[in-house]
Amino acid sequence: MSTPQRIQLQPTAERTIITYCWDTPTPKGVVIMAPAMAVPQAFYQHLCQWLNEQGYRVISFDYYGIGASVDRPLKQINTTVFDWATIDAPAVIEYAQQSAAGRPLIWLAHSISGQIFGLIPNNHLIDHLITVATGTGYWRHTTPSLKLKSAFLWFFVTPWLIPCVGYFPGRKLGIIGDVPAGAMQQWRRWCLHPHYLVGVENRYEQYAQVRTPITAISFSDDEMLTQRNVTIMHDFYVNAPQQRHLYTPAQLDVPRLGHFGIFKKSNAQLWFTLFAEPLATAVTQVENNRKLN
Repeated sequence: MSTPQRIQLQPTAERTIITYCWDTPTPKGVVIMAPAMAVPQAFYQHLCQWLNEQGYRVISFDYYGIGASVDRPLKQINTTVFDWATIDAPAVIEYAQQSAAGRPLIWLAHSISGQIFGLIPNNHLIDHLITVATGTGYWRHTTPSLKLKSAFLWFFVTPWLIPCVGYFPGRKLGIIGDVPAGAMQQWRRWCLHPHYLVGVENRYEQYAQVRTPITAISFSDDEMLTQRNVTIMHDFYVNAPQQRHLYTPAQLDVPRLGHFGIFKKSNAQLWFTLFAEPLATAVTQVENNRKLN
């Protein structure tokens, strides 16, 4: 088993981003494991190790204010999700592109990292986008079991708790995770709009400009998203070639998948089925396109 190298990126004087890189002498391509909201990169480490064993250079990271990228008390961290997309993600992509040596560059995005892809200024450097459990966060389109919880979170808990505490203490509440105040408040605004971040920020044209091929993977028993959420989000990428795959637990012969299950080591037997083919296809397509050009 290879040991990942810890790398510190500093996109601005005020922000430090911690990444880990699994290297290999002759990689097929470079995979950036882009995390979900408030989920530390450590959660994806088993998948990253497996991807490296399949012949890919793999880079994981934490957005500023999450996981290893916390350099001060959370109430002192000033960041938004928009900052993650326009400051942190570009720095990670630039680093990955510099080390790719011309090999295909793939953004493997869980949840919010697929949502914000259209906001990333240098997303054109990515050769293929793979989204996993990615949909809008609009609370009225979520699953019935989550709808009441979402209303309580967005209309009652978040508005008064963040000013009192200085950040969102999700770990103590058993909701999401700890999130800097600005990021959580912005996410709340997005989740209250039917067109989520694209509508709130009026980024329809920017998302329509994305031409990166997309493989979208979603699960029928996702406790956070309905297929309506998934469809609306991916429809914003109107000019990107897409393949969308909806999997059921029965189809994959497991009792449950949900929003997070596919990344757990206990489901490692499914990784080849879900990830190997899209990655291989992405690498082949990129190599063929470069030969033609």
